[in-house]
Amino acid sequence: MALNKRQLQPGERIRVLIVDDSVVIRRLVTQALSEDSTLEVIGTASNGSIALQRIVQLAPDVLTLDIEMPEMNGLETLKRVRKEFPHLRVIMFSTLTERGAAVTLEALALGADDYVAKASNEGSLDQSMARLRNELIPKIKQFFLLPGQSRVTPPRSGTALATPVFNQTPATTVPQGRQVIHGPRIAPRILAIGVSTGGPTALGALLPELPATFPLPIVLVQHMPPMFTRLLAERLNSTCQLSVEEAREGVTVAAGSILIAPGDFHMRVAKNGAGVRICLDQAPPQNSCRPAVDVLFSSVGEVYGGAVIAVILTGMGQDGLRGIEILKAQGASVVAQDEASSVVWGMPGAVTNAGLADKVLPLDQIARELVRLAGRN
Repeated sequence: MALNKRQLQPGERIRVLIVDDSVVIRRLVTQALSEDSTLEVIGTASNGSIALQRIVQLAPDVLTLDIEMPEMNGLETLKRVRKEFPHLRVIMFSTLTERGAAVTLEALALGADDYVAKASNEGSLDQSMARLRNELIPKIKQFFLLPGQSRVTPPRSGTALATPVFNQTPATTVPQGRQVIHGPRIAPRILAIGVSTGGPTALGALLPELPATFPLPIVLVQHMPPMFTRLLAERLNSTCQLSVEEAREGVTVAAGSILIAPGDFHMRVAKNGAGVRICLDQAPPQNSCRPAVDVLFSSVGEVYGGAVIAVILTGMGQDGLRGIEILKAQGASVVAQDEASSVVWGMPGAVTNAGLADKVLPLDQIARELVRLAGRN
């Protein structure tokens, strides 16, 4: 079960322990994090063995963990951390290589909460600092409620929703002229899924539960960089009864397959004669993401109208909310993952708060609901 966000008290800072065998990286990360008043770097360690000792001594809230280290590497350290310090948040530092991506996916499967691409030696120090500020700091903060932010009790799992119930994120309005249709109205023809932080683990639990006879095509956006999405697809394909692959330009959308948007490309669906095909592009990011869930969901609405099952799983931010608004107004069925089973209840929480989810379910109940909805005449 995922950890809920911890409420920080006024004046309390998020305590971070940096674990990396590179002196340069340790200094760079320390400097970047020290510029944010809500964060405190309480120590560093050059390998996993030292890190385990300092966790006991310093009681950090978050661990940034390198993968390649002497004596005890990142995966070995992660296994020990998950066993001995289950409440400690862990963010992996990954290299943008095939090996780095594969090991990162393994780390996520072992219980790492998130990852960032490790600063490269290319570019200026200012560029490296800016990227760390823009990527690492939000990923640390996503696990905490800062002073002034409040938690409202989420709905009981499995309940249908008609009004907003979660007030961390302001509800947005439905496009003018559209009427929201609460509850299923149209027999579905496609399943669309959006997911971010915690996604590989969530997808690894959900998708293998769908039977080989699942009657709908599945299109999916997972926020990940290039190469990571291909390896994720390969990993899922080895465990799922349905075919899973990274989407390619022009590929046909058909039942029996799960198509994952490639990293750094928006994925859309478009009519192709009597069928539907995949279109990829590198238009500007939406919600700071490419691929973006909103891009996919909006195109799904253009092609399929309300004949859609839309699922929002664990993730930071609000990507997917605008697309869900459009789909819901056309009569689509919407399922959101509940807070207790989410690594971060940002994306599903935003949809739930806006009153757009027909069901808010624990991860282990979603597959059964999707099979039920897909079989509706």
